[in-house]
This record gives sequence, structure tokens and C-alpha cells, in this order.
Amino acid sequence: MVAISHYAATQHEGRGPVRMAIGEFGGAPTPNGSALSNGLYWLYEVSHAALQPARAVADVTRLYFKNPFNPLAYTTYGRSIAAAAELFERSTRRYSKPEWRVDSVTINGERAPIRIATAWERPFCKLLHFERMFCNVPRRPQPKLLIVAPMSGHYATLLRGTVEAFLPHHDVYITDWVDARMVPLSEGHFDLDDYIDYIIDMLHALGGDTHVVAVCQPSVPVLAATALMEADGDACAPRSITLMGGPIDTRINPTVVNKLAEERGSDWFRRNVITKVPLPHPGVMRDVYPGFLQLNGFVSMNLDRHIDAHRNLFFHLVKGDGDSVQKHREFYDEYLAVMDLTAEFYLQTVDTVFVRHDLPDGKMTHRGRPVDPAAIRHAALLTVEGEHDDISGVGQTEAAHKLCVNIPPHRKAHYLQLGVGHYGVFNGSRFRSEVAPRIADFVLSHNGPARVGRQPVAMKLVG
Repeated sequence: MVAISHYAATQHEGRGPVRMAIGEFGGAPTPNGSALSNGLYWLYEVSHAALQPARAVADVTRLYFKNPFNPLAYTTYGRSIAAAAELFERSTRRYSKPEWRVDSVTINGERAPIRIATAWERPFCKLLHFERMFCNVPRRPQPKLLIVAPMSGHYATLLRGTVEAFLPHHDVYITDWVDARMVPLSEGHFDLDDYIDYIIDMLHALGGDTHVVAVCQPSVPVLAATALMEADGDACAPRSITLMGGPIDTRINPTVVNKLAEERGSDWFRRNVITKVPLPHPGVMRDVYPGFLQLNGFVSMNLDRHIDAHRNLFFHLVKGDGDSVQKHREFYDEYLAVMDLTAEFYLQTVDTVFVRHDLPDGKMTHRGRPVDPAAIRHAALLTVEGEHDDISGVGQTEAAHKLCVNIPPHRKAHYLQLGVGHYGVFNGSRFRSEVAPRIADFVLSHNGPARVGRQPVAMKLVG
């Protein structure tokens, strides 16, 4: 498991409701007036460009004081200068999309190389396939698993640990959402209805017999897509759906994020956090909720913790503690890499899910067509929650069971993972040891067609 998974997990597991938001709606800054949406992105770009010479000087300074031929590199003074230069450069850079760094998987003692291929593509998303190059095909069935990553700020690479946990026993696909600022305006808009269409199209491209895992925000569109497909008798409807820490009904145990959205309403977000993409990006003039504003919200929710982390980075650099430095770099290279969201998708999601609660109220529609979870009869349903989740409170995801009234009880299960927050639901040591194996067993046990006439057996797991 890569270091980021462990490092991030240590910041979320077993510490109660620590708010370190990871790619979820909410946590927006609280600006004064609508001036924020009129040119702030342009100002951000100008400021970033203006700092480029200073970053270059800082990088040269760091290299000079770390050069093994420089006697000062072996002194506390030299290491302090190099550490300060690195801290400045890292604090002012724009972090690009991280690499997947998933090269192989070990199955039954055999190391199988991984080739990441694009299985399906649209302007706002790529469907990636983690192809495992077996010498000997495993005897255990390898169900097809579609992981729907959240389109809510961070890149899908944040789920690297999630992918690695499922690779030994599944044929894994994942949605790799595209940064909205990189999509030309000529490609059209993208909203919640388009998101649901994308999921349905992906399932068609995979050709049926697919199990879906929705991580956080996609729980609502995945449930909606499954309901629409089952209502149509679609043969490509998922065999099972697993909803993890998702906002199915945010009225249950509402969190700070939920209350923020409900109190302010979508109009407030439209006035204060929506702006246009500036030059030189391909998506120039597209209305977006920019990544740097989202990052401001994420960081401000737990500012003291981030300041301490960077202070510790300085001391680790001076002391030469390479392991701690590398863990910090890997975590923040991922955490600080953010993407823009299309304005229409963000606002429609806020309004539908967090303000009006359309899905649990039975009022959600997709292109004018009602979305009825009661239409789901064949797909099995597993919901997973974290005891200390302060993004999607306990009970919000489990609410899906009350909506899917026609799924037989023996094809439903709920699991509450103790001692973890939002991130620990889908990543970290407890996810790998306790959550992922349960999901794998659930998927395998529902890998065939739904059985008719079996006596229902209710199942609810808490651990």
C-alpha cells in the first residue's frame, strides 16, 4: 500500500470528528459580496504567474544548499535554508494531477503486472481499466467492479488505495473525471443528469454482469441510474451496488457541511463561488466552481492541523528524517491537487441532494422522468458508513434501504465501521482489513442472477 494511504488514514482513524474534508461538497469559503465570482479566477492566475520567478529562485536555493559538494549542506544553517525554500515552493505551486502508480498486484503468490487502459471516454470522463496480466488465471471468480469516484474536487487518484484493495479479487474499472477547466466550452455543459447518463453509458459499455461501488458523492446518481435501468428492464443494470459514505438523505444526523448547504441554498453558491475559467486554459469562459476555492474550503475546515503538518515538515527536513518527509510529500501532492467542477453540476447537486432532498422525498427526476428507487428489484444493495464520518453522518447512507423497498431483505446489508471518519470508509488500514473484504464477499455472493422464491434473511453488520 502506498504511503499516502497510511499517512492519510492516521489523520482520520480513531480521532473522532476531525474535519479534514476530502473531495466532498461543502466547506466553501465565506466571501463578502458577489465580487468573488467576477474576476477572482483571473486574479488567481495572475498571482500564480507573478510568483513564478520567486518559486524558481526558491528551487535554485534549495538545490544549492542540498548539493553534496556544498559544505553548508551538512550544517543546520544550510539544511534550514533548503527546508525554508522547499516549504515556500510547495506552498505556492499548483499541484498537477497525480499519477496512479499502480504497477502490479500479487494474487495467490503470483505477481501480475497492471496495464491501465481507457475502456470508454467522453469529454468529462474516462473509464479506466486496470488490466491484470495473469500467467495463471485465478480459480476464484473475478467479478467486474466499477468504482465510481466522487466528482467533487479531488482527482480519482485519491482512491488509489481503494483500487489496490480490490485488485486481487476483482476486474477493476474506475471513473477518471476530467478537470472542467480542461474541457473546451464547445463540448457543451455537464450537470447531474449528464452524470447519470454517463453511468448508464459506462454500464452499457461494460456489457452487463457488473458490480458498482459508489464512493461518497456518487451514491445518489448511482442509485438513480440503477433505478432507471431496472425500471426499463435493462440487461446491463448492475448486479449489486455498494454505497459508501454517501449523502442519500442528509436530513439524518446532519453534519456541518450539510447544514451549510441547506442554510445558504444554491443561490448563495451561485453568487459567491461560481466564476469563469480564464486564459490560457482550454475551458476558457466555462462557468465553474474552481478547484482553488474548494481547496480553500477543505483546508480552512482544519487549518491548525495543516499548519502543524507543514511546520513538522520543516523540522523533518532539517533533521533529515526522510521517511516522514516522503509521507508528507505524497499525502499533500495528492491532497492539494484539485480540479474545477462545472457550475451546473455543482449547483444542481447542491440543490437536489443537500437543499431539497429530492431523492428521499420521492421528487427526484432525470430529464423530467421520475427516479423511483422502488423500481430496483434485482440489484443487491450494500451500504457502508464510518462511525466518525463528519461529511456524511451516520444513517445518511443507510437510508437507501428504506427507499429500495422491493429489494429482498436477503439481498441487502449494512455495515458500520467503527473508529473511522469519512476517509476511513474507503481507504486506510481498517478499510483494507475490515471493509474491503466484506465488500468483496458481498459482491461474490451476489455475482449471479437474483434468485426467486428464496426465504428472505435480514442481515445487518456492525463492526
